[in-house]
Amino acid sequence: MRRSGSALTLLGGLVLAVAATAPALAHEHPSGITDLVTPAVVRIEAEAHVDITLLDHIGELVHVERSYKVPIGSGTGTVVNPEGGVVTLTRVVKTGKDVAVYAANKIFAEHHKVKIPLDFERHTVKDDQLNRHLQECYPPKQPTATCIVDVTTEIRVFPNISPADKEGFKAEIVHADPRPDGPAVLMPVGRADGGAGLPTAPLAAAVPDKEGSPVAVAGFTGRPAADLPETVDIAHLRAGGAGEGGRRFKDPENKVDEPRKLGALVDRGLLGGPVIEDKKGEVVGLLIGGGRDGRMIGVREIAKALAEARITPRRGPIDAAFEQALTRFHTKYYGDAVPAFQRVLELYPGHTVAAAHLKTSQLKRGTAEDEGTRRAAAATEDEGAGPPLWPLLAAGGVLVAAVVAGALLLWRRRSPPEPVEGGSGASRGGDTRPGEAGPPPPALRRPAPGETADPTVVVSRSFPALPKTSGTSPGRPVLVARDPGARPADPAAHGQPDVRAADPAGQKYCTACGMRLGPAHRFCGYCGHPSET
Repeated sequence: MRRSGSALTLLGGLVLAVAATAPALAHEHPSGITDLVTPAVVRIEAEAHVDITLLDHIGELVHVERSYKVPIGSGTGTVVNPEGGVVTLTRVVKTGKDVAVYAANKIFAEHHKVKIPLDFERHTVKDDQLNRHLQECYPPKQPTATCIVDVTTEIRVFPNISPADKEGFKAEIVHADPRPDGPAVLMPVGRADGGAGLPTAPLAAAVPDKEGSPVAVAGFTGRPAADLPETVDIAHLRAGGAGEGGRRFKDPENKVDEPRKLGALVDRGLLGGPVIEDKKGEVVGLLIGGGRDGRMIGVREIAKALAEARITPRRGPIDAAFEQALTRFHTKYYGDAVPAFQRVLELYPGHTVAAAHLKTSQLKRGTAEDEGTRRAAAATEDEGAGPPLWPLLAAGGVLVAAVVAGALLLWRRRSPPEPVEGGSGASRGGDTRPGEAGPPPPALRRPAPGETADPTVVVSRSFPALPKTSGTSPGRPVLVARDPGARPADPAAHGQPDVRAADPAGQKYCTACGMRLGPAHRFCGYCGHPSET
């Protein structure tokens, strides 16, 4: 799931990278789709080390010792876990030919100076005595054998790193299919590059079964070097299952003879190379065949071989960092891609693809091609231009209109009523007849508290009515202070009952607010003013 999720994350970046390009033909593929796999593609070379001793009994007894290196196979493999587990084909690392026969032919030809082809076939010579010794030199070993042979196999893996590793690292076979074109699994012995492990390739869950499904193939035609990078080519799968001979290829436009093209690549060194699905960049099979017929075995066979070898394919920290860097690179955020690729190279200094993309990112960082720079420039222009002014002007106009309308309304409410001309007998329109009283003046509305500049509100209590000042508008009583030396006003003069008559002893009032005071009150209970000043 992690591998699939990581690959899906990179796919989104690749789709964005190619979305602006012109529609491609059916056999064209997105650039960079193989970047997930090519760092994990390795060159594999297997050879037999033969130590042979020839016992020459023809003349004097002589022991002739020779050591030969006999090539077994070579091809391409794919790293599937950080520990260095590699999948390839069995015939890349094993051969059905008997290398002991080859060594016997060679040592006889060299020592006895006879013409014997240097191959893996059994031969005869005209001299009967030499021929008998030659036949006794061939395996299997017999009591009368004239040759003692010891054969060991050495497998070396050359990773895709820069600078190139001329020695490679040794590996051993942990699983080999009985069929030559079946998958084989290798594990390194001794050293493996990188403290964080090796770059790995993601494996797909299944092979696409649709006719013309686009794929890519990758591999090495020799040991990786600066002048010999990986070879990558495109192809298309036939519909249906793999069949007994493997899944076949066919160009849907019939422009290219793909089986022949891929067969030639197999013969050049791509035998066992990964077949890469075009959408997610995952390995769906291994390249087999040769000559005029290149084919593929599927990922299910690979998974079965790994399970039998007890090797679990998985991604590592190098792959996680590399996928993040690729996402930035293929979406053209070159400025962000630079530190991401630098992180990959810290984890794995020889990462050739990361080094190449880092160089490109550094060249394009900050240029017109850098999407990050373009977006930053666009944001700066937007900030410089600012928002359009007309919405602000319209809002300001509405606000001014509201303030003016509110001020006019408040002014009209606070304006005093206009006096009626001609006395009480006059009215608008002159409709009042002589001797008749005019209509009552309109009642004045009492403004609510807060409508005047300094309103004074009458507080109603169960006390005698307070005196009113003369000249005050009718219906607008206010509290006033009394003159301390003045005599209390005559209530009868104001149309009020004479409370003094009901209180023969005499009533006291507060000189400040007019509040009735009791005989023992030293302070006004309402305003707190001393009753005697």
